[in-house]
Amino acid sequence: MGRTDAGVAVTGVGVVSPAGADEHTFWAGLCEGVSMARGCEELAGLPVDFACPVDGIDLDAAVGGRSVWRMARFVKMALVAARQAVADAGLSPERWDGERVGVVLGVGVGGVSVLADGLRKLDEAGPEAVSPLLVPMMMPNAAAGEVAIALRAHGPSLATATACASGATAIAAARDLLTSGRCDVVVAGGAESVLTPLVVSAFAAMGALSLRTGDPVGASRPFAADRDGFVIGEGAAVLVLERTPDAHARGVRPRALLTGTGSATDAHHPTAPHPDGAGARRAVGAALREAGWAAHDVDHINAHGTSTALNDAMETALISGLFPHRPSVTAPKGVLGHTLAAAGAIEAVATVLTLERGLVPPIANLDSLPDGFDLDCVVKEPRMQDVERALSHSFGFGGHNVVLAFQRADADGRSRTAPGVLTVD
Repeated sequence: MGRTDAGVAVTGVGVVSPAGADEHTFWAGLCEGVSMARGCEELAGLPVDFACPVDGIDLDAAVGGRSVWRMARFVKMALVAARQAVADAGLSPERWDGERVGVVLGVGVGGVSVLADGLRKLDEAGPEAVSPLLVPMMMPNAAAGEVAIALRAHGPSLATATACASGATAIAAARDLLTSGRCDVVVAGGAESVLTPLVVSAFAAMGALSLRTGDPVGASRPFAADRDGFVIGEGAAVLVLERTPDAHARGVRPRALLTGTGSATDAHHPTAPHPDGAGARRAVGAALREAGWAAHDVDHINAHGTSTALNDAMETALISGLFPHRPSVTAPKGVLGHTLAAAGAIEAVATVLTLERGLVPPIANLDSLPDGFDLDCVVKEPRMQDVERALSHSFGFGGHNVVLAFQRADADGRSRTAPGVLTVD
């Protein structure tokens, strides 16, 4: 039996996504269930010329100040999301003990557009044209560093890199920092912005991207029988995490509780998931054990759901095998595209909102499941559901599997005790 404590409290959320650059527009777009994919001028002429970019926000204006010029796009998005989350939590960097505040942000690649621009300048004009800011702008830990500077956070500052599981890994690491007593507050999440010809061409060459160039809006279709690859996106999301008693002590009702996390590695292939989902299964088991839940306690699953053949087949077998009671399943990548390192954090925010609002967003473009896919997928419109316990799955290249277990907070901000006993190996 794992831990049965009240878990770690989620006291604030922030999000910058293709569906919206704040919690409310993000949630409305997710519940609308329509893909945000569109043709992108910067990708014109490529085999795949569409993506899910972040629109509707002037990031430079949102960040403000004179330091914005030294930040790559993924850093700006991370900073905007972090500020939103801290404000939502009712905290202020001017008043907290910064030495007890940590920052953990998942980033898969970093400022690749800055790197590509620097290489072009080197080729065209020589080494004198290369910016002295290229390295600090492109490095993956730039997001964690800049957020720590802006928030006056002097505790541990970490950048997790587990590919498309990076944001979820950051949240799991944040929980460890809190339960170990090293931090009192951790700002955790993920950010990614790599909508460049170089990266999109590379994913296309791998066969990972949908080729529906004539129908971008219909391209991302998680779990669908006719899925043909993911649509690349960008974004950032941040959660503020605190120990539950600390949140109660300052009179804050948690938005949800992070009651368990689980991580495991396939050690199978650089890009393909283990065919029987062995690593993912171990990650689910670890999350359930830490939460003190049985498999049948899970009401809802926010699936990784990339819209690729291998991932969706593996995840379907995982869910149907471990959860025969058929919890509801959603997959935000149908709307948002695959935001890579940001995905686990963005989907964690979506899971928190589902728990709060009793509403499960639909999977975009899912008309029919393949034969043998036994899932209770939410489609066409949001589903009202009293969700008390939910899992959020994140899987990444390199065989990384991370599962987050979230529980609804009652009116007094406390969790209910799960009645079951763990039954997953």
